[in-house]
Amino acid sequence: MKQNKVITKAVIAAAGFGTRFLPQTKAMPKEMLPLIDKPVIQYVVEELVSVGVKDIIIVTGYSKRAIEDHFDKPNEDLRGNLLMGGSKKAHYIKMIDQISEMANFIYVRQKGPYGSATPLLNTEHLLGNEPFYYTWSDDFIVSSPLRFKQMLDSYNKYQAPILSCIEVSKEQEYDRYGICGGQKIDPSTIRIDQIIEKPGIKKAPSNLATVSGYVLTKDVFKYCRTVLKNLKNDQEFYAVDALNLMAKSNNKVIGNIIQNAKYYDLGNIMDYHKTVIDFALQNKELGPELKDYIRKQIKTLE
Repeated sequence: MKQNKVITKAVIAAAGFGTRFLPQTKAMPKEMLPLIDKPVIQYVVEELVSVGVKDIIIVTGYSKRAIEDHFDKPNEDLRGNLLMGGSKKAHYIKMIDQISEMANFIYVRQKGPYGSATPLLNTEHLLGNEPFYYTWSDDFIVSSPLRFKQMLDSYNKYQAPILSCIEVSKEQEYDRYGICGGQKIDPSTIRIDQIIEKPGIKKAPSNLATVSGYVLTKDVFKYCRTVLKNLKNDQEFYAVDALNLMAKSNNKVIGNIIQNAKYYDLGNIMDYHKTVIDFALQNKELGPELKDYIRKQIKTLE
């Protein structure tokens, strides 16, 4: 009987400038924007760790030192300050120590053309022959079971690259995401034969958007190199182009329609603020008071 595999490596792309959040992101990485009491990237890391990931490779740029500091041991000044706070602050020491111990963190500086395929080639030498998660640092899907658990189950079933998908309905969403087409295998699975970036609703091959990460195998690297070889100077280097090549080469590429899902895109300013409100309302300490405050504000505006 074949044993299900646990994927232990993950790559997080975190080299973007976050220009939509300027001037806030001039000195602070967008991945460190707060969502209640944690930076956005920590939610992604925690979910990866919860499904068995041990090694997390974060692909960064020159302005991302704060990410490394966050997942490192706390400096002695901070530790000393917390110790002086006695029992009232003791739990913070345990909390920040646990952050650095969640996984083995490896940092790679991004080098190469702009686009989502560059972090893949930058980390190829660290991944070997193992399947791995490839995901982003500023978006995620809240679902039950967890999206990475659903993707892992799908990988174990089909032994092929897995793309997480969500169903979209609003016209503007077809201009915002890559939309995939193909043959539906079961209610939550599609064998992908094409992915079209931002096709618009009239040219979309389905209502399934590929968002929030993949499970990939080593085969993806050769397709990335093919795309890079044929890349023109004004083109972006997309991972989707490599996956399209893979699908057209009769390799299985599977779309996993994440069940019970809500997608959060925190790289978008409006969606970021909506996410903060959602999470605050669900927080046991903040939620009740915030609900009352929002009700009063709405009445004031009316």
